[in-house]
Amino acid sequence: MFGFECLCWESELDLYLPQPKPFNLPANLPEWPEGQGFAAGRICLGELEVLKVTKFESIWSCNLLRGKTKGLTFYKPVEIPDGFSCLGYYCQPNDQPLRGYVLVARNATSPEGEEGSVHESVLDLPALRKPRNYTLIWSTDTQHNGCGYFWLPNPPLGYKAMGVVVTDKPEEPELEEVRCVRVDLTESCETCDLIFATDSKFSKYPFHVWNTRPCERGMSCRGVSVGTFYCSTYIDSEEELDIACLKNLDSTLHAMPNLNQINALIKHYGPTVFFHPYEVYLPSSVQWFFKNGALLFKDGNRKGQPIDYKGSNLPSGGENDDAFWIDLPNNDNAREDLKKGNLESAELYVHVKPALGGTFTDIVMWVFCPFNGPATVKVGLVSIAMSKIGQHVGDWEHFTLRVSNFTGELWSLFFSQHSGGEWVDAFNLEFIQGNKPIVYSSKCGHASFPHPGTYLQGSSKLGIGVRNDAARSKFLVDSSTKYQIIAAEYLGDGIIEEPCWLQYMREWGPTIVYDSRAEIEKFIDLLPLFVRFSMENIFELFPTELYGEEGPTGPKEKDNWEGDEIC
Repeated sequence: MFGFECLCWESELDLYLPQPKPFNLPANLPEWPEGQGFAAGRICLGELEVLKVTKFESIWSCNLLRGKTKGLTFYKPVEIPDGFSCLGYYCQPNDQPLRGYVLVARNATSPEGEEGSVHESVLDLPALRKPRNYTLIWSTDTQHNGCGYFWLPNPPLGYKAMGVVVTDKPEEPELEEVRCVRVDLTESCETCDLIFATDSKFSKYPFHVWNTRPCERGMSCRGVSVGTFYCSTYIDSEEELDIACLKNLDSTLHAMPNLNQINALIKHYGPTVFFHPYEVYLPSSVQWFFKNGALLFKDGNRKGQPIDYKGSNLPSGGENDDAFWIDLPNNDNAREDLKKGNLESAELYVHVKPALGGTFTDIVMWVFCPFNGPATVKVGLVSIAMSKIGQHVGDWEHFTLRVSNFTGELWSLFFSQHSGGEWVDAFNLEFIQGNKPIVYSSKCGHASFPHPGTYLQGSSKLGIGVRNDAARSKFLVDSSTKYQIIAAEYLGDGIIEEPCWLQYMREWGPTIVYDSRAEIEKFIDLLPLFVRFSMENIFELFPTELYGEEGPTGPKEKDNWEGDEIC
């Protein structure tokens, strides 16, 4: 299925390519409280035991990455402990610190079986076996850097390859180089983050390299990322990959942190959230919101009902059937006061859940703001503040810390940004104290960003969209001290008492439909003639939530409560 050729790059390459240096967090990790398997270095997945290798030997480098010169290096894992086997190689761009891993594995229950032994069933087969041979996927001949050869292990019947092997010689790798995994111990994986592609101006032979991840991700999913990459000479998004990821069959999830360890993680990594210096609509605690006048409305009844400060009189469970919603009080002064929030009472609401088959912990931190302010629209160099578009009652935003369960090390942070967001590696974060990152909350909309600045939501090419302004100020919340753990289902019943308001599945604000057309007409005339659009095309440039708001729902109604983050 693979076509391969040896080609010559039609470009001058640097004789010596800069190699990335390893990344370390700003401060040393603490000694975590005692527990079962968290930060123990190794994780049992059932029949397999795995550990994370972060020591690498460079095999081959290239400085062509979509025509840019930042380069890419392919690595072989080294210093693998005795008894463990390599599953595949690692690669990354050269313009970032060396910050990756691959898993190595060994049979956790019995020694690896003889290569020629006969087994009566799949369960009699050893968990790991050598490949039968290799298929050359692709190779390249460069003037200065030598050749890179990319090999796919061909697994025995009933097994799956976990990754690709890279060499700098045309000879097929040794069979001892990697192991394949029995198919029932694997899950399907998919490509993500294209990190290398040959440009048509350099070669007629295509070649692409991607990172990989489990196809199914979420707190109940068992797929485990191996850390390897996938490469191919063509792109077919519908085709199943020739490699797989691992599957965690240990239902105890013993590597997840216990309650003491969760609190230690939050104390050590809890970000400081900075709100914009001109922010009007600050966060508050949910209890403050209820105590200071929030009302519960029921369909067919125009009079709102006061909400108990714990939310005990909110309808519990079920689904969002539009029968109930929360709104601000009718009194104008009380309404305006509630919109402004109360920073002193604000705290982060924490949901802790397994990620990537329990090899990582996601610490999801929810921020509540009583009100989301109107948007500011940017047209070229002109910014226009809208009077209503974008505003709504009851704004829930979040960010997510992803921590390695092998070491307890902060690996990445997800910044939620309206209907999407982005994962940012730890080496691209700002830190304020020790290993505590900074999260910037945008003015009025409260989207999360890793750095200060102005972020455009819309068409950056045309310079038209909604402004998200983020900056440091005196308005801040330190989540390492001001937080409440509201859920950690994997700990079992009775460990975490979920607040009453968390079970409220209806809307935290009334449904609003704006006359967006009238407001947008204010700035259409500002557009240069060559970018004039029809009204319909103008509307397509902006996020849909700007034009109206079905009252936003609470954390448990969001897709990422059980699922993975949406980028």
